[in-house]
Amino acid sequence: MLVGEEDAGQRIDNFLLRECKGVPKSHIYRILRSGEVRVNGGRVSQTYRVVAGDELRIPPVRLSERSEGATAGAPPREFPIIYEDDSLLVIDKPAGVAVHGGSGVSFGVIEQLRAQRPTARFLELAHRLDRETSGLLIIGKRRAALNHVQDQMRDGKVEKRYLTMVPGRWINAVQHVKLSLHKYLLPDGERRVRVSPEGKPSHSIVRLQARWERAGQYCSLLEVELKTGRTHQIRVHLQHLGFPLLGDDKYGDFALNKALMKEGLPRMFLHAALLRFHHPVSGVLLELRAPLSGDLQAYLDIVNRTHKQDGTPKV
Repeated sequence: MLVGEEDAGQRIDNFLLRECKGVPKSHIYRILRSGEVRVNGGRVSQTYRVVAGDELRIPPVRLSERSEGATAGAPPREFPIIYEDDSLLVIDKPAGVAVHGGSGVSFGVIEQLRAQRPTARFLELAHRLDRETSGLLIIGKRRAALNHVQDQMRDGKVEKRYLTMVPGRWINAVQHVKLSLHKYLLPDGERRVRVSPEGKPSHSIVRLQARWERAGQYCSLLEVELKTGRTHQIRVHLQHLGFPLLGDDKYGDFALNKALMKEGLPRMFLHAALLRFHHPVSGVLLELRAPLSGDLQAYLDIVNRTHKQDGTPKV
């Protein structure tokens, strides 16, 4: 087995776990510890990082039928491509599609992409979006590029901006929201997040884009820049301030959501609209944008027709 450039930099234990799908993790680590895995004819530790051109020799392993079947059911699917080269793929993820399988979901974007590109040696998510959220999603096509992008994210060097709409009259043109967020589980095991001093520091920058009024009721279009990337950060920050996202089925105003669905809003109004970061190979600054998805743009058109502008530019 030869290591390609797309896998260079990956730890050998993780490389084998991916290449030998269905083989128990304990078995992978046993053959590494016993020296049965050879790289260029020699033994290596489980922390060794593979290099392009490395020749790996592993003992015969048996894949379980259950594991083979579990990875074979994703139907191939093409997604709108915003950017692609040898290192990266950035797509415009539709709402309603999970980014990966698990937690009751058989497959997601990454499994469908792998099925659609069966010859691709490496496709891995650089980050995640909620299932209900549409917009920009980065996939690494080489291990080194993926690691570089994720390092930029950890260092706060990837600019991520989202568009959302909330009920109420948002006042400030720019507002920094710094509220710690704590994850917890409901009795049925579903994950939730709340503002808590015991949580992790979280920072959002909210910018007012437009505001409307109808019969004394207001709604506001906001752009939210994430300075940290906590689970459900935008949804919980805004809900805590009294501005739950329109259509949010976890933290929103459920009675209002029901009425909005009849008016033409089919889902949560949240869209990953902009990414700005340095290319992991060339270093060139990339600025990528995804226009509002059709369903959200259609609802925005309805609001523009049926509501009166409230002192902000029309979008």
